[in-house]
Amino acid sequence: MVFKTDRLLLREFESTDAQALFDLNNDPLVIQYTGDPPFSSVEAASQFIGNYTGSRPNGSRPSHYKEFGYGRWAVLNKETKEYLGWCGLKYTPDLKETDLGFRFFRKFWNQGFATEAASGCLTFGFEELGLNVIVGRAMRDNKASIKVLTKIGMKFQKTILMDGNKGVQYSIMAPR
Repeated sequence: MVFKTDRLLLREFESTDAQALFDLNNDPLVIQYTGDPPFSSVEAASQFIGNYTGSRPNGSRPSHYKEFGYGRWAVLNKETKEYLGWCGLKYTPDLKETDLGFRFFRKFWNQGFATEAASGCLTFGFEELGLNVIVGRAMRDNKASIKVLTKIGMKFQKTILMDGNKGVQYSIMAPR
């Protein structure tokens, strides 16, 4: 486990998450604003997890968790251990920045889970990892994600292009 909130557990991805990740990314409404294609199979989701976590050989590149010390994490209901989706921090070396991302099954939308997980990620990033700034990006039409970013204290920074679509970038600095 990486950390927990009042209702949630966040942990590194495991091979057992493949079916849930496949199902999550195969809901057209869930990935509508992500630019990500659905996984072609559960095995493809399993390969993604293996590459991301380093549990499957993928050349000389270490896992995101090992290389940067953090990444996207599975989000589970603390009581039932049900897989709700994922949330976490991702370092992009080309941009020299850490961004916050999240994705949840539709049945868990509008229940505060994304806000709770995202807020926990900010706290973890600032307090445990010593990050100075965290950004959040969303396609301009993704009002729900933008609402989460503003609820956790992020401020509009700039308009960007995301996979050829108009997007927005928000950011927040570490409390001093």
